[in-house]
Amino acid sequence: MLNLPETERPREKLLAGGAETLTEAELLAVLLRHGVAGASALDLARSLLLEFGSLRGLLSAEREEVCRHRGMGLARWAEIQAALELVRRHHLERLRAGPSLTSPRAAREFLIARLRDRDHEVFCCLYLDSRHRLICFEELFRGTIDGASVHPREVVKQALRRNATSVILAHNHPSGVAEPSQADEIITTRLRDALALVDIRMLDHLIVGDGSCTSLAERGIV
Repeated sequence: MLNLPETERPREKLLAGGAETLTEAELLAVLLRHGVAGASALDLARSLLLEFGSLRGLLSAEREEVCRHRGMGLARWAEIQAALELVRRHHLERLRAGPSLTSPRAAREFLIARLRDRDHEVFCCLYLDSRHRLICFEELFRGTIDGASVHPREVVKQALRRNATSVILAHNHPSGVAEPSQADEIITTRLRDALALVDIRMLDHLIVGDGSCTSLAERGIV
């Protein structure tokens, strides 16, 4: 990249104008730091985006697929995954430090970042205190591409253990379609009733699809 004018080098562009001025390839090049023989970090970044179709395609690809690409390996795959996890934890930290979660919209950004690219269903819970502030986030159940078995007793047990007074439940649809199924509506009702028996309120049940999030509270099901 030394052959590029200084104003066109990704790191220098970032320092001069901020990260938002960089293309996806340039941002990836900053993370990769250096290329391989005959190809700069920017060339490597562009070839990765081309092979995997998009930044999202690269970030959600299997480890073996990424490591097979020329110039990549376990160390670089780990660095990319670490950067992605930092983004997820940043969203979670914003929830912890932010205002009360009185609206389902407040949790959507974090849940989409956390769940939308999973190839299997994950059922999780945001535990809230009496002021609707986040206590913690937990993935409770994992399943196959078709669904996860959810046990109301375990949800109640974990909510009591964390001294939560309310919860927001969520799960993803690996198909990418965020529409609730009949099974989703049935388990939502069962969970709401089970939690109510111990004076814990279910504020919402969110379903995460491909970049979208459906609120069952807004549908009148919670």
